[in-house]
This record gives sequence, structure tokens and C-alpha cells, in this order.
Amino acid sequence: MTLASNLRENKAVYAVAGAGDFAVEKLREVPSQVDRYREQVRGTVDRYRGEVSRYQQRVDAKDLPGAAVAYASQVGSRAAELIDELAERGKKVVNREAVEIAEITEADAKPAARTRTAQRSNGAARQTRTTAKK
Repeated sequence: MTLASNLRENKAVYAVAGAGDFAVEKLREVPSQVDRYREQVRGTVDRYRGEVSRYQQRVDAKDLPGAAVAYASQVGSRAAELIDELAERGKKVVNREAVEIAEITEADAKPAARTRTAQRSNGAARQTRTTAKK
């Protein structure tokens, strides 16, 4: 197998390609979201300043290890789902790019084939002429 075919069959490559495509999509949305969230953050900060002190009094240190384990297992399963989603997205991106490259390669190869054919026919005509003169 070639390096290219090994890369095309690798889930990590697809995940990276999908992550890149997703990042580009989200970065295009950033300017509009920044303005919208700026106003929301100001209102939220004022509202939650008083509530934080109330929650600090209700948290029991005995509950933290169990909550941390539950949170970690949930994060792990979500990370696996995210990698699968990114791999599928990356597979689409890689395949789309491969098709575009194949189309470009075919388009470039066709004129070259026509030029070679034209050169061969000219060469054959020259040989016929020189043979006829002798």
C-alpha cells in the first residue's frame, strides 16, 4: 500500500481534516458572535455575582470526588463521539478534495495526450514524404 492509501484509511487523519474544516467554519462566525455575546456577558455577570456566594455555602466537599468521576466519564464518552463526528466530516472533506484533484489531473492530462497524438501524426507524415522522395 502507498502512503496516500494508508493515510486515507486512517481515522485520525479524517478526524484532523474534519476538525480543520469545522474550525474554519466556526472562525467565519466569530465576528458576529463576539458582538452578540459581549452584551449577554455583561448582564450575566451582574446576575450571578450574588448567586455564587450562596452556592459556595451549599457545596459539600464529600460530594466532589463522585461528581468528578461522573463528569470525567461523561467527558470521555463525549470525546469519543466528537472524534467519530470529526472523522466522518474529515472523510467527506478528504474525498471531496480527492475528487477535485482527480478532475484537475484528468483535465491536465487530456491536452497533453492530444499534443502527443498530433506530434506522432506529423512525424508519420514526414516519414512518408521522405520515403516517397527516395
